[in-house]
Amino acid sequence: MRRRGRSERATLADVARLAGVSPTTASKVLNGRSDVGAKTRELVLGVMAEIGYKPTAARHEQARDRMLVTVLDIVESRYAGTVLQGILVAATAAQAELLVRLPPGEPVGSSRKAARAWLEEEQASGVAGVIALAVAVPDSVISAAEELGLPVVTIDPIDTTESRLVSIGSTNWAGGRAATEHVIQLGHRRVGWIGGPLGSAPSAERFHGYQAALDSAGLVPDRALVRHEAFAVEAGQRHGRDLLSLDERPTAIVAGNDEIAVGVLAAAKELGIPVPGGLSVTGFDDTPQTEWTTPRLTSVRQPLMGMGRMAVETVLGMADGVQPASRHLQLATTLSVRDSTGPAPS
Repeated sequence: MRRRGRSERATLADVARLAGVSPTTASKVLNGRSDVGAKTRELVLGVMAEIGYKPTAARHEQARDRMLVTVLDIVESRYAGTVLQGILVAATAAQAELLVRLPPGEPVGSSRKAARAWLEEEQASGVAGVIALAVAVPDSVISAAEELGLPVVTIDPIDTTESRLVSIGSTNWAGGRAATEHVIQLGHRRVGWIGGPLGSAPSAERFHGYQAALDSAGLVPDRALVRHEAFAVEAGQRHGRDLLSLDERPTAIVAGNDEIAVGVLAAAKELGIPVPGGLSVTGFDDTPQTEWTTPRLTSVRQPLMGMGRMAVETVLGMADGVQPASRHLQLATTLSVRDSTGPAPS
């Protein structure tokens, strides 16, 4: 084997490649894990010595269990906070250290070389898997992760349709349909929709469920009543104000998440429209804030903490060589009916 020069820093990925093992196995040896065979351990340690691989000082001080990285954009939303809590609970139970980071951005998003360098650095620090929470996972990252044997699991992916990616979500289509059917059964015929970004797979599925419920009831979807933007209170308030100012305004609005629904409630209050007497509103997620609104918000409940726990269990299983039964795992949703929905106004 050729020893690297001083300017060439050996990585854990180099060790794995030269030893003929996966980066995860090399990381286990480095961390002193007991679930590695003696011969494999001896081989990996021999390669480390041969190429002059030097781990960080922190590694010499203390061997530690596996680490996971959760990548997300926004932590202040109730949705993200609840999912992250589930991830933290599961990681703690599995004795895995959890790191929370922002998406790396460019050039990682467009360059496979940059993506590989970023993931190699994560592996070198002991990371056994990556969980992407409601963020885009570029093809460059997916390909580089496959090359390195580093598992990546995404929760509610955005701008990602790659079939190779393992995703965790809920039955969004069924939830969108259930919320829409609920207001239709209450007599509403002009039902509006305010959803999240078009690139969000969960939002698209919920919208398709909304459309399916209208079709099933024999109602012709009115494009004038449909809006797509961000999963944010401000978007819900702005589009809610717009829809409720139409000459033929909707008597019910199905929102793509709870924050949008809260914005719609604010718009209705601003315009003097009583809820549920003059307008029914539904949300999606069933976050704790549904109990704090006035009136309390009817919402589709998805098991947010369960999604976080499943992501941890799945990515750790993949790190141990166990592939999930399906690459697209969905947990069941249910409708929580509260005070924001009622009979259509006569």
